[in-house]
Amino acid sequence: MPPQAPGEMPKLPIAGVQNIIAVGSGKGGVGKTTVAVNLAISLKRLGYSVGLLDADVYGPNVPLMMGIRETPQALGQRIQPVEAHGIRLMSMALLNPGDKPLVWRGPMLNSVIQQFLRNVDWGQLDYLVIDLPPGTGDVQLTLIQTTPLTGAVVVTTPSDVALEDARKAVNMFEQVREQVLGIVENMSYLEHAGERLYVFGKGGGAKTAERMKVPLLAEIPLDPKTRETGDNGRPITTLDDGNAQTAHFEALARKVIERAEATKQKARPTITISE
Repeated sequence: MPPQAPGEMPKLPIAGVQNIIAVGSGKGGVGKTTVAVNLAISLKRLGYSVGLLDADVYGPNVPLMMGIRETPQALGQRIQPVEAHGIRLMSMALLNPGDKPLVWRGPMLNSVIQQFLRNVDWGQLDYLVIDLPPGTGDVQLTLIQTTPLTGAVVVTTPSDVALEDARKAVNMFEQVREQVLGIVENMSYLEHAGERLYVFGKGGGAKTAERMKVPLLAEIPLDPKTRETGDNGRPITTLDDGNAQTAHFEALARKVIERAEATKQKARPTITISE
């Protein structure tokens, strides 16, 4: 983690959490939450202890995708996260269930996000995955400026509209001096009758990653079953049926682990001992 510049807010660690991975996007509708959920489960399947923070307070969909509606309980001054599929969760949707909109301004949103980070008893976690709101607004900036991220994953589709906003998201992370672990191109293609159909364009994620000088972490196909299992609260990576999507998300998780470890090694100071 780079040193704090004058005037910056302090980045306070979260007790017990080893790695914090932010999953963001320049715009909505690119499957960011689907990627965050299946990344978290894939990390769990690889043997890591994992938490998932739904920071998309205006459109919190993580509980629906994870199939849980349990209300978090307090133990003393600490909020206890709920658990689903072996993942510890916190989301505004668990505190504000139903279809009632959350009509809050920035300062209230920033306050609740800080409570989710600091007042939730996350326990000992190898990875905390944060599903950020789409875009580059105040909530995103406050969260990443006060949290010592290991790195960020930017999700896009191959379409030019999504890629334009993805570049803005990458630039946002770089402007606040956070490491971008890489880009995930979601809905890359559709497999049909043995043929790949490039519904939203072809190769945009790879070109953008090269242009922005960041790795392309994964090209995740468009798959109806991924949507169906997410809607049903059983994400596709929880199924032990050998489906190709699970393999794609597991490969993504391995890339994130590799990049996270490389980032931490790079940030670690070198100590020279003179004889």
